[in-house]
Amino acid sequence: MDTSESSAGSQIPEAAGARPARRGWRRWAMDTSPLRRPAYRRLWSSTIVTAVGSQLTAVAVPKQIYDITGSSAWVGAASMAGLLPLIVFALWGGAIADTMDRRKLLLITNTGIAVTSVLFWLQALTGLDSVAVLMVLLAVQQAFWGLNAPARNASIARLVPAGELAAANALGSTVMQTGQVVGPLLAGVLIPVIGLPELYLIDALALCVTVWAVHRLPALPPLAGTGSRRAGVREIAAGFRYIVAHKVLLLSFLADIIAMVFGMPRALFPQLASETYAPYGEGLALGLLFAAIPIGAVIGGLFSGTFSRARRHGWMVIGAVVVWGVAITGFGLSDSLWLAVAFLALAGVADMVSMVFRGAILLSAATDDMRGRMQGVFTVVVAGGPRLADVLHGSAGSAFGAPAAVAGGGILVMAVMLGLALAVPALRRYRV
Repeated sequence: MDTSESSAGSQIPEAAGARPARRGWRRWAMDTSPLRRPAYRRLWSSTIVTAVGSQLTAVAVPKQIYDITGSSAWVGAASMAGLLPLIVFALWGGAIADTMDRRKLLLITNTGIAVTSVLFWLQALTGLDSVAVLMVLLAVQQAFWGLNAPARNASIARLVPAGELAAANALGSTVMQTGQVVGPLLAGVLIPVIGLPELYLIDALALCVTVWAVHRLPALPPLAGTGSRRAGVREIAAGFRYIVAHKVLLLSFLADIIAMVFGMPRALFPQLASETYAPYGEGLALGLLFAAIPIGAVIGGLFSGTFSRARRHGWMVIGAVVVWGVAITGFGLSDSLWLAVAFLALAGVADMVSMVFRGAILLSAATDDMRGRMQGVFTVVVAGGPRLADVLHGSAGSAFGAPAAVAGGGILVMAVMLGLALAVPALRRYRV
């Protein structure tokens, strides 16, 4: 590892991470060696269940709000109602994750999310039909999620050795991306059959599995020598100072911001479906555009053995972001729906590679007493970047047309990422 960015705090010695050489087709398939670690296997297994369950609620809430109001504006307002609590509590949750047993924090927050899902179920079951109640419950759920995500992600470095962090991130990211594909499709099938209340109930039951899996994790208290601290504003500010002082961490965040803010064109999918790809059928085009990136990410995850053992993590991030820019540019220039879907799927593969190595950098380049705060900032960046992109691309699409806005965004991604990589060598030099 680059001596300028030292790692600390893993409970698994690097020697324990030695893996036998994989031969034949297995060299290309997903590296499942982290699943040999019982504790990580429990954490990952719980993700399989909740990745789909959480998407059921993610579909049910806007569907119920639209059924009550008949207004997409209210659906958008509800989305923003959940964003502020997520940002605030993710930053605070990262600080808390660095000061207390992360297993205990996961138990508390997963229980809170499960209780919130039960309340979603009860309000739907009783026919309350209150948008205010739905927005409050959504805000509470996102607050618990903000507290949960940093502790969950920071725990991975204590459950697997440094050499398996990329593979562990590929496993987790693939499951989450699969949930984004399967969950909405399953919700669409189930709503006419069982109704909205039962979707919330299924999510609540899935979260019980998560609570049980977390209960079986080993204790994950702060490592000896890190000292006792309060999780306050001072600790959150210290996390941001730590990012600025460690350029590779700062650059890993900037890489995601560049890709998502300049190059995530989902706000333009409806316009493209109704104009550019209308001959294919607006409904079909819209569904394919939204599904293409997650499907590409899942494919990238399933074949992550082709890249997860790379040691030059910085170059992998740079390359992935540039390929994302190339793919988005190609999408913007495509008149054929099928070519457009192919470019978006390629973007999904690049996004998976970027997620894997940015996550590995955050876990390996930060000391354990800072990992929670790094993951808190990561959660905010992941949640906020696409929303900023929606505003930017929506405005650019109205001013210049959707294809030009998309292609221009892709070109910006390539230019800014390459310029940053050339100007600041820390990310290029980073390896494990």
